[in-house]
Amino acid sequence: MKKYFNLSIAALLMLVSGCTASHHLTSVTVEKILIDNRYDKTADAEAQAFLAPYKLRIDSLMSPVVGHTAQALVASRPESGLSNLLSDILVWGAAKYGEQVSFGVYNMGGIRAGFPKGAVTVGNVIDVAPFENKICFLTLTGEQVLKLFSQMAERGGEGVSAAVKMTITANGELQEVTLHGQPINPTARYRIVTIDYLAQGNDGLRVFKQRFDYVAPDGDESNARNIIMAYFKEKELQGLKVKAEVEGRVKLIE
Repeated sequence: MKKYFNLSIAALLMLVSGCTASHHLTSVTVEKILIDNRYDKTADAEAQAFLAPYKLRIDSLMSPVVGHTAQALVASRPESGLSNLLSDILVWGAAKYGEQVSFGVYNMGGIRAGFPKGAVTVGNVIDVAPFENKICFLTLTGEQVLKLFSQMAERGGEGVSAAVKMTITANGELQEVTLHGQPINPTARYRIVTIDYLAQGNDGLRVFKQRFDYVAPDGDESNARNIIMAYFKEKELQGLKVKAEVEGRVKLIE
């Protein structure tokens, strides 16, 4: 991607004029310098030498393998293998906190990269989940849950766990939704696992602001990326590759 930097000397001249009364700003010149891959052709030896010890340290932290995938995983709407996987991982992670949840939600916007096929490193997980998002638990009424799925439909779909089956239209309307194969009871209460960013009503999921019985565990282990790494490590110990498919959790109809 081509980028431009605007270079201006106005600020410097103003500082000078503030210190020396004999200097006055008479003009401002702006020049565009194209920054592209031609600057990558010749490495700056001095810069590389300066960065080398830091790169070595970062590589030692990012390169350890936490698990393996059976296929490359990327996120896309209305449903994807990666968004399915991350939502399921939140449900998996809920057991550690003694929570029994009806379903999990992970937003597409929070998924910032994909997993390669094969070895998955600490760095890969951080690329996928770079934010300081933490697992959390909340309760909504069935009526509020229906609003939640309607708001997901408006956005063209979000990550949901395996319990959910929903149908949405291309213009953002919810047509049908079930949980564990059953219609949603408007008067029932449903326990949900998600990340704290969404629990605040962000990414268009406004109904989360009406949550109650909210629990937000503290500590580094509650960070979403650390839960993802723990899941990969457990599968690795079991000799299993992580896999996920598009399986009709969010169906789009015209």
